[in-house]
Amino acid sequence: MIKDKFGHKLDGWVQRVLPFLFRGRIDPNLLTILGAMLCLAAAAAFGAGQFVAGSIVLAVGGLCDLVDGVVARYHGIETRFGAFLDSTLDRLVDIAVMLGLVIHFAAAGDQVTALVAATGLTSSVLTSYSKARAESLDLTLPGGVVERGERIGLLIAGGMLGLMVPALWILAVGSTVTVVQRFEGARHALGSESDTSALSERD
Repeated sequence: MIKDKFGHKLDGWVQRVLPFLFRGRIDPNLLTILGAMLCLAAAAAFGAGQFVAGSIVLAVGGLCDLVDGVVARYHGIETRFGAFLDSTLDRLVDIAVMLGLVIHFAAAGDQVTALVAATGLTSSVLTSYSKARAESLDLTLPGGVVERGERIGLLIAGGMLGLMVPALWILAVGSTVTVVQRFEGARHALGSESDTSALSERD
């Protein structure tokens, strides 16, 4: 939802707020990797129950993930490998962060919240996969109510404000709704199409 609304409109804001990133020739792939490493550290902090520290580190890692594309576009050095690297590490981070929360709540004996976090993990993966699969079929799906930006924002806010449990409920429900929205979008776009070549590509 945030991505659909703003897209690359944040580029100018990022350039004004973080001008030092654009004075030299920083490799955007390094920013991507740095952001992923920070987010993995945040996942470990969440797993240990350090929600405030994890949220701060996740926010910094998320910022790196935001600016890597801006830097690439600014210098005109966007590459397909960079996009592949960014997308792949995003999936790794998504799984690790949610898995850290599942582990924490399961170890704490809060099985309900652990299940909610697991639901959020599953729906987050499905949200990303549905988009990738649709793109392979030349489809553009609706973004949905809770995409990656919203998920990260919910976790940061939940951790900082001591509201991680309600944040996880919102994330799990919203991500599940997003999966349904994308499924319905694909069904509507494809209709009763019986493209045998597409069917043969099913996993």
